[in-house]
Amino acid sequence: MTLTGLMSVIVIALACAIIVGAVGLIALRLLARFSLVLQLVVVAFATVVSVVSGMAAAASLMYVSDHDLTVFYFVAAVAGCVSLLMAALLGTWLVRDSRHLRLAAANLGRGEPPAAPERHSNNEFAALADELAATDQRLQQSRDREGRIEESRRELVAWISHDLRTPLAGIRAMAEALEDNMVEDPSRYYGQIRSQVDRLNGMVDDLFELSRINSGTLRLALEQVSLYDLISDTVADLGPVARSKSLDLRFEGAMGLTIQADPRELSRAVGNLVMNAIQQSEPGGGIVVAATEHADGRAVISVQDAAGGIDPADLERVFEAGWRGSEPRTPAAASTDHGRAGLGLAIVDGIARAHQGEVTVQNFGGGCRFDILLPGQAAPAAP
Repeated sequence: MTLTGLMSVIVIALACAIIVGAVGLIALRLLARFSLVLQLVVVAFATVVSVVSGMAAAASLMYVSDHDLTVFYFVAAVAGCVSLLMAALLGTWLVRDSRHLRLAAANLGRGEPPAAPERHSNNEFAALADELAATDQRLQQSRDREGRIEESRRELVAWISHDLRTPLAGIRAMAEALEDNMVEDPSRYYGQIRSQVDRLNGMVDDLFELSRINSGTLRLALEQVSLYDLISDTVADLGPVARSKSLDLRFEGAMGLTIQADPRELSRAVGNLVMNAIQQSEPGGGIVVAATEHADGRAVISVQDAAGGIDPADLERVFEAGWRGSEPRTPAAASTDHGRAGLGLAIVDGIARAHQGEVTVQNFGGGCRFDILLPGQAAPAAP
């Protein structure tokens, strides 16, 4: 075949393909709301028609005999029927998989496990079904977590209501006694009222701190901090409280560790852990606050007591706002003038996360041990 003849065949085939393709696109546009099976059949039919029309037009220029052209038409018809059948079968499989995935998505929206066939027509649908199953697991975990958070919030409201009502009732009773001149030693009542106000102020301060942590508005003022100095100050501040309960509060561990941290917030976190240990410990017990370096290079601040440990079932809930452990970890009443509403450990967890660290708890010996793990290098400020 000459170059001119070859170019003529190419032009004819291209023209026929463009015309048939344009008609096919219009048909697909009109059938957009119909079944995928019908659309695939239209695509297969347009392909066959494009080939046949191009061959017929080219054959007319090449003076192909009627016998050869008839044979070609029969071959094209058989191949076209097989192609249409295959397109319909593929469309049926795709529609079946699409229906299963639609049902799986609907089950996912209702909180039910997504049902899917064991086999799919292609890897893409199988991957999508696997992703839906993984999404269902993540949503279930999220629903469980939200349920625990909601339960924790209800407990927090109940505890806050109780803890606020107790000092307020005491303040009211003492104020009425002072007002009625029924008090022989007013100065003692004034001291008790101030103590109750300090307790309320501590509770409000805890609530404000927790709200800043949960809302993401906690801003850290990072600087180089010596852990020994920070812990020593905390031990010195809370030493009188520990001695009043005959507790041995002491520091152990490395003295040269320094990290980038907010000293005020980190002191609050360590103080909360130490105060928690003081409240839970029985007279004569010991509390050890230590600073060490973890094997991965992180700094570790540990607070270990001998207060009987925590119920293993409660270990996952320790850092939830409003959580209060069962006996013997829960005191009958607050023995200090600090407000306790089940927020201290939640605040510790939030401060640790703001420093790009974490806090863990484990039963250890005759008590429990809290570890604040912080990056050894500079940590970015919380957003």
